[in-house]
Amino acid sequence: MLFITSRMPTVNTEPEFNKHFVFDLKNNASSHSFFCCRRHKKGEYEEIGSSALLQALKTADYQQVLIYIHGFSNLPEDVFASTEELQNLCDQQKPNEVLVLPLIWPCDADLGIIKNYWDDQKSADQSAFTFARVMQRFMEWRNSPDCNPEDNPCLKRVNVLAHSMGNRVLRQTLTNWHRYDQPHGLPLLFRNSFLVAADIVNESLHKGEEGELISHASRNVVVYYASDDLALRASKISNLKNAEASRRLGHSGPEDMEKTPKNVYAIDCDDVNTRYDPPKGHSYFRSGIRKGQPGLVFAHIFRTLLSGRVFPNDEFRKSSIIGLDKRA
Repeated sequence: MLFITSRMPTVNTEPEFNKHFVFDLKNNASSHSFFCCRRHKKGEYEEIGSSALLQALKTADYQQVLIYIHGFSNLPEDVFASTEELQNLCDQQKPNEVLVLPLIWPCDADLGIIKNYWDDQKSADQSAFTFARVMQRFMEWRNSPDCNPEDNPCLKRVNVLAHSMGNRVLRQTLTNWHRYDQPHGLPLLFRNSFLVAADIVNESLHKGEEGELISHASRNVVVYYASDDLALRASKISNLKNAEASRRLGHSGPEDMEKTPKNVYAIDCDDVNTRYDPPKGHSYFRSGIRKGQPGLVFAHIFRTLLSGRVFPNDEFRKSSIIGLDKRA
């Protein structure tokens, strides 16, 4: 499995590649550098560098790449387990269509959810500077005549799925990328951006807000939300500390769809979220009631990946409800 991380290793061998990359789980500060690696098995990772990783993605027997940005309080092996589940579900639907690439940022390993939450918010913001460098490195590689000549360009479609606080990472990454590297506007990089149980305020995607950049960089922006998501309920209470009383985007969807760009869509997942992830109802975008079997939310995500359209039968539709199917 390929992955990119801003998490520091226990031993940093820069400028040489780290053949025995070991995550420093006690350090939740983001590295200024990003590390492009391959996971061979549990606990065995090798740094291969950005050129090798990008070339591996280009030549992989897959049509699309799905960048996966995890939520808070996830250690690397937690992220790999989620990635493997996502990859298996994608392969089950259509082999060799979607390759999942996790971006791992340094969540806190300490006990105590409130302490973790605030530490993870800081790490998310710090990691955004590093991942903005990833975006710029990709653009330089894609535009390089040596790496992608006219007769052999990279044709992979790129998508992103951000879960929970991973949406904060995505939002801040694009903000930093725009500020420091792309001041004239972000390129249309993502075919689809899936924002699941987003732990950011529900005005974030409105025109003029920081999250608007997600729509600039995406053909489609799809928000999946559920009002009874217990993890986000706790998040809202935690954020009162900073006088941030607004609802979370993953709780209610966009505050006002009329204020969002035209390529933003909202999907209500209230009917399935707690059935798929009891009792929190927060990680409902992978398997359904049965582990390893796709849920209705994942099924919608995958259909959108295949078609490039959120509601292919109704081009003017902006929202929907995913209803409970006892089989899923």
